[in-house]
Amino acid sequence: MTMTCPFHSVLNEALDLDGAGVAATAEPVAKKEFPFMPIGQAYDMGHAPDGTPLFDPRILDSAEFARNPYPYYRILRDHYPVYHDKLHNTYWITRYDDITRCYFDEEGFNTIPKGSSSGVLGNTQLELSGVEHRRRRNLYGRHLVGQALEKRIYAIERLADSMIESWLSDSPPPGVTRNADGTLTIELGLAFANEFPIRVVCQVLGIPDEVKDKFFYWYYSMMTGLGGSETAPNGIQARQDLEDYVSELVELRRREPGYLYDHAGKVVGKDIITQLCESVLDGDHLSTEEITSNIALIVGGGGETTRGAIMNMWYLLLLHPEQFAAVSAEETLWDTAFHETLRCASSIGGQPRHNTYDVELHGVTIPAGSLCQMVDFSANHDDRIFANPESFDIFRADLYSGKIIRSGHHEGGRHSHMAFGVGPHLCPGAWISHQEAVVGSKLLRRRLKKVSIHTDKMPKDLDGVSLPPIGLGAIRELWLDIELG
Repeated sequence: MTMTCPFHSVLNEALDLDGAGVAATAEPVAKKEFPFMPIGQAYDMGHAPDGTPLFDPRILDSAEFARNPYPYYRILRDHYPVYHDKLHNTYWITRYDDITRCYFDEEGFNTIPKGSSSGVLGNTQLELSGVEHRRRRNLYGRHLVGQALEKRIYAIERLADSMIESWLSDSPPPGVTRNADGTLTIELGLAFANEFPIRVVCQVLGIPDEVKDKFFYWYYSMMTGLGGSETAPNGIQARQDLEDYVSELVELRRREPGYLYDHAGKVVGKDIITQLCESVLDGDHLSTEEITSNIALIVGGGGETTRGAIMNMWYLLLLHPEQFAAVSAEETLWDTAFHETLRCASSIGGQPRHNTYDVELHGVTIPAGSLCQMVDFSANHDDRIFANPESFDIFRADLYSGKIIRSGHHEGGRHSHMAFGVGPHLCPGAWISHQEAVVGSKLLRRRLKKVSIHTDKMPKDLDGVSLPPIGLGAIRELWLDIELG
């Protein structure tokens, strides 16, 4: 008598090996090693009798996928635009137009799954919907766009200049080496991109200087604690410490407003915490909990997202010298470079959703309450929208690179990238990230007389010689040889 292990039976079903035409194994494994392929080429996972490429969901957990994701997203878009991944209990939605419709469907896909962020970041608007979501969302229209955003430029410029000047001090910061010929070798993350956005956020929030070291610790603990990892307890404690401190600061700012200043020391506006304290919605002032919730999102939106955008943008531009020369000659092209970077190599992968009721899409029924992943990475590389999507090209004619708008842009053959999403839950840090990455990069370029990638110090690809692809997310190191002007 042959006995079948129940676990193996369930795992075979989850992998869909037998149903997809691939022979099920007696002892299936949930994790599989996949060989590394040339960039842009997918590993052959087999074919159905009609020639359709098969898709093994274990590829999603592999190092091959993290390094070389886009040919696998192409398989999903072309053959499984709504892919029911039983291994991860997820529905992957990968086409640009489908993701756009889902983001705008407030009834069908109204919010991210409960607990996705609240474990560390607290009760943020990401997990809210309806009236409560609109109440908090409207705050960003007041304080993080338009004229309110312009008032931050002075703080951004002042902090960028200060950080660059520190490279020439007798005690340069980590990641900066002064060479005998007067040039510098820097690691852009350590020397600038890791801390710059957090310093700016501290400044415009109105965090006093004596607390900034604690603020840095709270921020990094919260960011590394996301995702329910072993570092989550530290993240939760850091959020509680931040909330305790902000609660006291809020009470102080209700009595004593804080201000932002220009280069001449003239007041240009109030800091964000003061503005939040003075904000009135539906006839009421914001509660302390609502203010700390907004601060958590402002910090997240102005931190890792901006760091990744700066690192990837400089890496891609320096790998394409003619495009770097173009932005160097015409500063307005930095906005275009920012948008093309987020389309080509965003550090933001997508947004999860739960569907409110049964939804049918491309012949696949998604039962109510399912976990759906809107794969922004894939949408940004959808060749139904963007020509030659794997190519980094700031001159492409099909990408909209104007002001970030919640409704997105889909006119005249030009489309917004999907890195921040669109619709009611467009990333609240979008405008912050855009401003900090572009203004900071402009100031960097003005100060750099010469700049090139220091290839010897850079991580290498599989051959031990070539520079690595960005893959999913953002590069962690970018070593540069520079000469300050």
